[in-house]
Amino acid sequence: MNLVILFLIVGIWAASWLLNEYLVRIQPSGPASARNIDLAVPAIFGITLLVLWELITRGFGVPEILLPAPSKIIATAFSSLPTIWLDFQQTFFMEVLTGYVIGCGAGIGLALLIDRSTFLKNGLLPLGNLISALPIVGLAPIMVMWFGFDWHSKAAVIVTMVFFPQLVNTIAGLNASGHMERDLMRTYAASWWQTMTRLRLPAAWPFIFNALKINSTLAMIGAIVAEFFGSPSYGMGFRISVEMGRMNTAMVWAEILAAAIAGSLFYGIVALIERKVTFWHPSVRGGRG
Repeated sequence: MNLVILFLIVGIWAASWLLNEYLVRIQPSGPASARNIDLAVPAIFGITLLVLWELITRGFGVPEILLPAPSKIIATAFSSLPTIWLDFQQTFFMEVLTGYVIGCGAGIGLALLIDRSTFLKNGLLPLGNLISALPIVGLAPIMVMWFGFDWHSKAAVIVTMVFFPQLVNTIAGLNASGHMERDLMRTYAASWWQTMTRLRLPAAWPFIFNALKINSTLAMIGAIVAEFFGSPSYGMGFRISVEMGRMNTAMVWAEILAAAIAGSLFYGIVALIERKVTFWHPSVRGGRG
């Protein structure tokens, strides 16, 4: 029986691999065809992994406490939707969004100030590199002591995590415009603000959005980890910690699934906004290439 399952696993994996190899070698007839192929390849790969996961856990009798089957995780998620929704509201809307907006907004704003001050540039950036290297497992308990067990302490952790990546990327973006373009703006007697809004900030948008996309996933991770160190009686990190203590791994994976979907959607929304704002950039205009 196990040998049959093993051959089935190998066959499904080989078929999926060959199908994806075929799809990526197709020359698309147009933009719509290219988009369909770009969606189909990861979809096939993801579905294949889920099918193999199900076969391995069911066919080889893997204990549920070690790794539940995807069908069990999905069933648990649907049966626990009210609990997961309550946890999601606390973690995402209260903690992630608040910390993300404050941290990224402060990073962009301070980058504009640093651009005007050599003192701030030489003094803050080395400090920023130091703080960004602090481990979250050491930072989270301190923030809980400072701001309490509610969402404020988790938002503070997220602010600390996303602030300096946003700051560093924004500064790099502001310096991305060429000297010839800046000289041209000076020739036109443009002010610092005019040069910033019409040349340097548009050139910095790809860098800024790159940090925003990275921070969208960092914020979700930071909130969940921070909830392990003190939280109200709800929250995705809190639920994972409690259910793991109860050996309810299906519920743990259901919360992880919800967090992964939320993080992916958040990243996708930021990426869509980036495409609208930086429509002129080669990475957006280049298509599938």
